[in-house]
Amino acid sequence: MPNWKEVIEEVAKVNMQGNQALDVVRRKYLKQIFLYTKRNVIAYYSGWLQRPNSPDVIVNDKDISGFMLNIHKMDRTKGLDLILHTPGGSLVAAEALVTYLKSMFGKNIRAIVPQLSMSAGTMIAFSCKEILMGKHSSLGPIDPQMGNIPCQAVIAEFERARKEILNDPKNAALWQFIISKYHPTFLSSCKHAIDMSVQLAEYWLNDNMFENESHKTERVIEHFSSHDNSKTHARHISLSTCKEMGLNIVELESDNKLQDLVLTTHHAFMHTFSNSGALKIIENQNGVAFIEHLPYKQTN
Repeated sequence: MPNWKEVIEEVAKVNMQGNQALDVVRRKYLKQIFLYTKRNVIAYYSGWLQRPNSPDVIVNDKDISGFMLNIHKMDRTKGLDLILHTPGGSLVAAEALVTYLKSMFGKNIRAIVPQLSMSAGTMIAFSCKEILMGKHSSLGPIDPQMGNIPCQAVIAEFERARKEILNDPKNAALWQFIISKYHPTFLSSCKHAIDMSVQLAEYWLNDNMFENESHKTERVIEHFSSHDNSKTHARHISLSTCKEMGLNIVELESDNKLQDLVLTTHHAFMHTFSNSGALKIIENQNGVAFIEHLPYKQTN
């Protein structure tokens, strides 16, 4: 299969203009994954690495329209391989998406992570029966954020403030300056977000991947949801750690053909984001695609 350099060379050889050549090459390799596995394939790709400041690259409620478009007319008895490359995003949007996918394919869903599926993307992977990863692949912590502030860190900070003020009331002035940046309901909102994240992850793991092994769930939740453990929400959790935690991981390296197809497809998507205005692509093996682009700017 073509590598990173060879994919862009293949794009250059396609006798079409602009984004059409990128589309042709990308869809060619998505189709080959389907022909090899005999399973439906939907690639859920975000261009956040290329455009990290765009609000449209995260998991959001618009995504379900893309999945509805992709799944229409599929033979759902073939199951689904969901290729994930996302920074995460809205937990409620992820919940709606998982609920919809399960209503379409039941529990016959596999996640494939060519590089990164972080935060809510990790939560989506948890809902699948197994996760295909390579040595280069990573999941991420599922501790929720409020305005890019870790909810668990907020609660820990409030608890530290309470203890220090009780120990010495003179500390109140310092802590008042720090805590005043939070609005009155912020602490409760953080607590609810933490509870929702843990409850959804626990339910999804027990409902599918750990359907007959619920004893594994606690260790996974404890590791992935602990901000104290990860230190940062951007922490990359490797294949080896995911296996050590007990997740049902299939190594892409165990199937060289599938690994080559997945990585070539991944290269094709990365080239699309780098060489077009695409922000997010939801696309299946039949060439059906839902693509979000950068806003059009008229020039004089």
